Order: sequence, then C-alpha cells, then structure tokens
Amino acid sequence: MRGLYSVQSVKSVVAVCANRATPNQNDQRSSAFTTVMRDTISERPLVPTPVTLFLESLGIPHRAFTHPGPIASLEQAAAERGQRPDQVIRSIVFRVGKEAYVMVLIAGARQVSWPALRQYLGQSRLTMAKEDELVAVTGYEVGAVSPFGLPSPMRILVDESVFANEEVSIGSGVRGTTVIMRADDLRRALGEVETGAFS
Repeated sequence: MRGLYSVQSVKSVVAVCANRATPNQNDQRSSAFTTVMRDTISERPLVPTPVTLFLESLGIPHRAFTHPGPIASLEQAAAERGQRPDQVIRSIVFRVGKEAYVMVLIAGARQVSWPALRQYLGQSRLTMAKEDELVAVTGYEVGAVSPFGLPSPMRILVDESVFANEEVSIGSGVRGTTVIMRADDLRRALGEVETGAFS
C-alpha cells in the first residue's frame, strides 16, 4: 500500500493552510482556487483535505467538489456531482475477528456480499465497524471515509464494480466534500490492492 500521512501531520498542514487562507472580499477568487495537475484542472477547497494532500503528494490528477448542502441520498450526491450513482465509490470498513479491520471499496448502491467476503477472508467472525470504531481506525467520520490518508495501513479490498466507469468519486476525508478522479488514476493511487467480486 502507498505511503500514508499520519493524522497529526495532516492536521498540522491543514491548520497552516487554514490560517493562511484569509479571503479578500474584493477578490472573486477567494472562494476557490484552481491548479493545473497534468492535463486535469483541480478545483479545490481553500483548506486541503487529508485525501487531497495524499493525492497531490503522488501527483495524481483529481478535483475536489463540495456539496452546497446536506446530502440525503446516494442519488442526490451523484446528481450534484454530475455523475450516475454507480460512479460513487463507497468505502466500507469491517472488523475481522477481534482486532483486525478491512476496508471494501464498492460502487454505487451495490451491497457487499457477506458470504463472498467471509469466504475470501477465510473468516466467519465479520461485522461492520461501528461509528466509534470507524473514527478510531480511519480518522474519518461516516460519509467521509477514504482509503487514503489513513493513520495506519489497512487491508483494502476493491470490488470489480469500482473500475467499471471511466470517472468516479470517492470520500475526501471531510464530510460534504468528495474527490472526483479517473478510475485509472484511482487504481494507480491505490497501488497494490486486492480486487475481486465482493458484491
């Protein structure tokens, strides 16, 4: 798995960026800024997220999109991003046994197949991580989880549905903001992960 930022180092960088990002009322660009990353324009919030920091460290093209308000459904999230629901990648964390955790990336409204996952992992004791566990092992709240910028390495399983579309969106580490990128770039950013039929 790719190198990871520690939660503390990411928070330090975010804090510095927040202190420097004082909007100028006369500057129409104060609400957002753009940077060119290879052949892709990346529209990013003033304060970077752990995930955008990670992707930028690898030179992975992406753009961040912040929703204008609360999100009530997968369909709403996709529509506001200009995508179909199956382009939205969900990061679901499971507890395996007593202390181990695994993250499964899956597209759209698909559901993880418990029998398939148990068989693949060779584990009968498998539960979905509770909210407090999720924050403890990923550093992210529900709705913001991502395979990038984790406090410690975690086993990542990718359902084959994730790479079915040319463009996808994935959690940014901050609720209400998503990262949109090419599926090929997502694959490159993930590095060596396990891919299979988990839905």
